[in-house]
Amino acid sequence: MLLPSLDVTASTLDDLLRTVLATLIEGSFSVVATRGTTAEAIGCRLHLTNPLARLSRTETKGTPFSAIGELLWYLAKRNDITMIAYYLKYYRQQDPALREVDGGYGPRLFNFRGQYNQVATIIELLRRKPTSRQAVIQLFDAEDVASGHHEVPCTCTLQFLLRGQQLHLVVHMRSNDAYYGLPHDVFTFTMLQEIVARSLEANLGSYYHFVGSLHLYDTKVDKARQYLDEGLQPTTLVMPPMSAGNPWPAIEQIVAAEERIRHGSSLNSADLALAPYWLDLLRLLQVYHLSKTKPVVTDRIATVAAGLSTDIYDTYVNKRAGYVVRV
Repeated sequence: MLLPSLDVTASTLDDLLRTVLATLIEGSFSVVATRGTTAEAIGCRLHLTNPLARLSRTETKGTPFSAIGELLWYLAKRNDITMIAYYLKYYRQQDPALREVDGGYGPRLFNFRGQYNQVATIIELLRRKPTSRQAVIQLFDAEDVASGHHEVPCTCTLQFLLRGQQLHLVVHMRSNDAYYGLPHDVFTFTMLQEIVARSLEANLGSYYHFVGSLHLYDTKVDKARQYLDEGLQPTTLVMPPMSAGNPWPAIEQIVAAEERIRHGSSLNSADLALAPYWLDLLRLLQVYHLSKTKPVVTDRIATVAAGLSTDIYDTYVNKRAGYVVRV
């Protein structure tokens, strides 16, 4: 049975996910794909009205650490396995011998075909012509299919539309895994949307996510049910707005600091000229690194977590560290 096309508008990622997963679970798991059998909805439109609500507030899908890691993988302009597998084991599990992801988004965003910084291009375009409809970033390339690349981008295009001092983002996906891929895509693309908005001194608008094949693998049905069984979570806790001003100097520092954290070097936040918003992201990466170190030194995690400027992230730190950061 072919599921009806989904058209969902919601203010939070969890509200989107609940509708999507509840619908796909009831579908027929009959579409055989490369990585398994799926239930599928074709031609879907998902509209997130508040892109700051980009993180799930649930125990099951509250995964900011891997989402931040994937974002920084893009911003570091990399497509190597070494960095991303530290945050997402999936990449290493697919092919242990793999060294680079052919479809990695970082080089395509910032050095497409070895010559085009697409992000810088669309920012400059919108500065010159704010109402332009040409501010489109291409990720899927004809060569991906023709050359039989191992990892073909699931994302086709990102279109940025500046209207009334609000920057909206319209993303077109050829394919989207609703359980694993969708939450990460919403996080990384809305973060990029906010980065571009700050670059243009614009406000954050809506996020639109169009998908050709939105699907759920039969092996993830139990996990999806577990997520749905958690029930509704508070929707008032969202990420703080990104610091005002040009974000790129901070991004350069964040990318360099991530490298040091991942390799176990100490990090003194006082040495970084960063706003609390950006320092919080680094502290989350420190928590992640410390939680992966055996045995886990909870007092060091507590020290790092105590420096967070907001309690928005406490639930994620608690889950990672196994204790309550603050009451």
